[in-house]
Amino acid sequence: MEYHLPDEVLVERDGPVRIVTLNRPEQLNSVSDALHRGLIDALTQIGDDGDARAIVLTGAGRAFCSGGDISNFPRTSSDLDYRRWQLRNSRALVDSFLRCHLPIVAAVNGAAIGLGCSIAVLCDIVVMADHAFFADPHVSVGLVAGDGGAAAWPMMMSILKAKEYIFLGDRIPAVDAERLGLANRVVPRDSLREESLALAHRLAEQPRQALQETKRALNIHLQRAMLGVLEFALATESESFGTDDLQERVKQFITKA
Repeated sequence: MEYHLPDEVLVERDGPVRIVTLNRPEQLNSVSDALHRGLIDALTQIGDDGDARAIVLTGAGRAFCSGGDISNFPRTSSDLDYRRWQLRNSRALVDSFLRCHLPIVAAVNGAAIGLGCSIAVLCDIVVMADHAFFADPHVSVGLVAGDGGAAAWPMMMSILKAKEYIFLGDRIPAVDAERLGLANRVVPRDSLREESLALAHRLAEQPRQALQETKRALNIHLQRAMLGVLEFALATESESFGTDDLQERVKQFITKA
């Protein structure tokens, strides 16, 4: 099967495994509109590929994903129709991970921040390089944590710890992410790809119907817990784009850049 995707999303074949790479390395794989839609389309198209049995998701270069593209924030603040389109796509991205019937291994090769962290923990197995880290700085930049952290983390870790890390935006090193329940394994950076692919191939060898429907059953827990939270969180995140706090922090970021 041939995939039709933007340059921002690459797909390689390794037997029954599809390796999906977020491909904006110069921007630390921050999520542009093209990457956002491309990742949704990649999961849909791979799901339609009868030869695909498992997916590995990783990032090009030195980061997994540094979150939303902050250069788009001024437009998101001023253009209400664009903001609505973005937030609809945020919901669609979460849905695409929760509904994908193929098992997904996240190979977290570096920083996974904000939306990048949400993408990683929506996968089925999370393997982190030993130098990688998670962080959700939504609140610190003036945004409601609307695209996953507030909805997903309490299903994976203590709600008190989730509040601490989301409220303060502190980094979670790989070893702490594993301890807290946000990652399955931490491996040396040089063996991340090899070990993630080995896991994906083990998943690909499992009986197809049993694995896929068991994933579906487990993800029903996440869907029921997350979807109501997402409705509120994304609506209030939309309000955040009109606040003075966000405008000031975006100006500071752009000035430093």
